[in-house]
Amino acid sequence: MIGVSWLMIALPLLGAAILLLGGRRTDRWGHFLGVAMSLAAFVVAVVSFVEILGLPESERRRGIELYQFIPGIADMGLLIDPLSISFALLITGVGSLIHIYSVGYMSHDPDRRRFFAYLNLFVAAMLLLVLADNYVALFVGWEGVGLASYLLIGFWQFKPTAAAAAKKAFIVNRVGDFGLLIAIFTVWTTFGSVAFGDLSGATVSEAIGSGGASQGTITAIGLLLLLGACGKSAQLPLQSWLLDAMEGPTPVSALIHAATMVTAGVYLVVRSGAFFEAAPTAQLVVTIVGVATLLAGAIIGCAKDDIKKGLAGSTMSQIGYMMLGAGLGPVGYAFAIAHLITHGFFKANMFLGAGSVMHAMNDEVDMRRYGGLFSVMKVTAVTFIIGYLAIIGFPLLSGYFTKDGIIETAMEHNQILGWLAVVGAGITGFYMSRMIFMTFFGKKRWADDAHPHESPSVMTVPLVILSIGSIFLGAFLILDNRFMKFLAPAVGAPEELPAFHFVSTAGLATLALVAVGAAFAWFRYGAAEVPRVAPRGSFLTTFARRDLYGDALNETLFMRPGQWLARIAVFVDNRGIDGLVNGLAATIGGTSGRLRRVQTGYVRSYALSILFGAAVVVGALLYVGNM
Repeated sequence: MIGVSWLMIALPLLGAAILLLGGRRTDRWGHFLGVAMSLAAFVVAVVSFVEILGLPESERRRGIELYQFIPGIADMGLLIDPLSISFALLITGVGSLIHIYSVGYMSHDPDRRRFFAYLNLFVAAMLLLVLADNYVALFVGWEGVGLASYLLIGFWQFKPTAAAAAKKAFIVNRVGDFGLLIAIFTVWTTFGSVAFGDLSGATVSEAIGSGGASQGTITAIGLLLLLGACGKSAQLPLQSWLLDAMEGPTPVSALIHAATMVTAGVYLVVRSGAFFEAAPTAQLVVTIVGVATLLAGAIIGCAKDDIKKGLAGSTMSQIGYMMLGAGLGPVGYAFAIAHLITHGFFKANMFLGAGSVMHAMNDEVDMRRYGGLFSVMKVTAVTFIIGYLAIIGFPLLSGYFTKDGIIETAMEHNQILGWLAVVGAGITGFYMSRMIFMTFFGKKRWADDAHPHESPSVMTVPLVILSIGSIFLGAFLILDNRFMKFLAPAVGAPEELPAFHFVSTAGLATLALVAVGAAFAWFRYGAAEVPRVAPRGSFLTTFARRDLYGDALNETLFMRPGQWLARIAVFVDNRGIDGLVNGLAATIGGTSGRLRRVQTGYVRSYALSILFGAAVVVGALLYVGNM
């Protein structure tokens, strides 16, 4: 099956083509086709994964040549190895559950068939991104994901906020994409290849040693790759699009902004580990960006009353943890990808749970108008709480193993980064507990026309499956270094395999701060009455509500200078370039108009002109002769 793993991409791409080209004729069964194509891709991924497990470790990197893409530069091919197949399982597995959930969630939408076409298109593009065997093919998938996310975020085009959010996501990501493009050009210029198989750590080190590549060039490649990663993964300073993207349907938030697309940047950094390991400065910047983002996302999540935007801030923060791990070398790679996979389960679980709540509350997203929903939505509440316990790192759940592994690894590399990550965990305990108390407990604050009820089984069954993964997956991946050993053929193995410590200074400090955060949230939002209208709050509250003034900063530094530059360019064009051309034309036209009056058509006028001219000539000759 490894030889036909291209079917993972082809099947959902075929589904998208049928649904888009078939038009309204596919409305009645289009959603079933979309689900079937995603599930079929998942089956191919599972069979390929099983086949990889049956191979010796030295043979777990298989290249598949498809066709000649750009002659002399890059062919279209796939690389099936432990890293890519892990992502393929996540994309198709969690993606299929979200497809199934969407059957119920989008049941009353007249354009449901088109929605499933876009979902299939996204899955196909994301699979190309992670399965490609070179940077050029990866970039094709990278841009395909950007297109699909634009279509999905702006799916409800009748909402101006959704259309604006889609454009914002597309434009902000173009900044990161530009960095990735320049990185690819630099890699090709320096090494003569863009294939991952030709760009190993040994190759990069040899190029530096022989003078074929300078240390500055490798550092520049790493920083440019990081810029591309920041765009897709909503890391500082390109994070501003993520919270606005919640305007799309909730399954979009679960698929794109929790489980798959926003993790593409982490994949890019890990896949490009050879460059970062050879450029310590770039590697350090990765960790700094990760820590800064995990703190920023956590702070934003503390002040959001919109349940989806609160989860979006959490996503931004958790990907910061992954980015921190990705900057710590082979040990960090394993924990980062493991946390990425477990996060895909518990965050998709919570996003879909939020969609279930919205489905029951007439699409209300303000948590101040929830309260007491546990009594009427027990399945949604229990599964959401399991995801909550996993993300805060409750002992023995998935996040406890993966996030704590990142924190401990960071502690060993840099105490400052490690302790900042611990602080971020404490803030996570607060804002996630706040969300739980405001939504499922306390007094009922529903609107008079709200009649909350449990969602249908087509929506709750995916929640149950995702919650099971949120419980057990972390322990399965981390204990006995199972996942680290599996990834080794793709990303390298550390000199010494680490042991997971159930009791450690960092772990105890993390649990203590999480407990303090949860207790404070209970004091503010569980035991006390939650006002239905948000109080004004302090400067810090306003700071967090306005996304740390990220939009204001972008507007001040980029948008307004860009507007003035455009206005100046228009003025110069209109008054300068066009003014010169039009002025010259007007001068010639005016002069010719005046000269035209000389031609009167009367013979006596012409005779008088001749007489006057002859007199001038004679006078001039006489004057010259007398000199």
